[in-house]
Amino acid sequence: MNHVLAASQFDTNGLAILFAEADKMQAAAATPTGSRLLTGKHQGHVMATLFYEPSTRTRLSFESAAQRLGLGLISTENAREFSSAAKGETLEDSIRVIDGYADVIVLRHHETGAASRAAAVSRVPIINAGDGKGEHPTQALLDVYTVLKELSRLDNLTIVAGGDLAHGRTVRSFVQLMSLYAGNKFCFVSTPELKIGDDIKSFLKQKRIEFRETDNLLDGCQEADVIYWTRLQKERLENKTLASNFVIDKAVMKTLPKRAIIMHPLPRVGEIAAAVDRDPRAAYFRQAENGLYMRMVLIDQILSNKSLTR
Repeated sequence: MNHVLAASQFDTNGLAILFAEADKMQAAAATPTGSRLLTGKHQGHVMATLFYEPSTRTRLSFESAAQRLGLGLISTENAREFSSAAKGETLEDSIRVIDGYADVIVLRHHETGAASRAAAVSRVPIINAGDGKGEHPTQALLDVYTVLKELSRLDNLTIVAGGDLAHGRTVRSFVQLMSLYAGNKFCFVSTPELKIGDDIKSFLKQKRIEFRETDNLLDGCQEADVIYWTRLQKERLENKTLASNFVIDKAVMKTLPKRAIIMHPLPRVGEIAAAVDRDPRAAYFRQAENGLYMRMVLIDQILSNKSLTR
């Protein structure tokens, strides 16, 4: 069984295989013949998407990936309110039921560690689609894949991560994967209230990876190869009026190197000005599309009983 629960499961060899397979998926999906071959690959299998939190890109990209591979699909979008969880059923009991209906379960949950709890009782593979403030490993996979496609390398990069770093699970997973590659260094841009967690800083210190923190957006972006921006996670904040005041706009773009790219896990809520979309360095919509091919690969590998994790 091949659960996908955390970024720490992956190494550079496994990632290289995943990225090469994602390229093949994209090429196949672009042709009628390739699409027909993909659709016939896993007919008879069923995927369940069990989402206790709202989602657009993650849920729909997983469901599109499943359909493109010929899987049947069962789904619930807001299980926290519109499933037996509203009656008090535990996550473990829900998983024990659903694993009798599906061959793989994609789970998003509002509690950190929920994916591991589900994996502990499930008879079928669990894919973590985000658990509280914990991790979002499939987002990190498509993020690293995007960096490779955009910049043609994954090492010796200056990576700026900014916004709500205290609550953004995508940043946590992304930093862990990018730390696998030599010469990468990080700059975290945020307010004191929203700074990156001490566990991530300890992780980087242990691996002797260079990083710094600043609350100066322009200072942080001047030498960046990759800007990874995030929204204010109001649903996880006690003080919902807290504002980061970090907006990537035309003034920031003027300071950004021409070789750099801007990424965002989306949705955005004002932290990147719409005018930036026209700049070729804005990679976030290409990034979102890459999620389809990466999730196709993950489903394919899991159902083919191929292990790419340590």
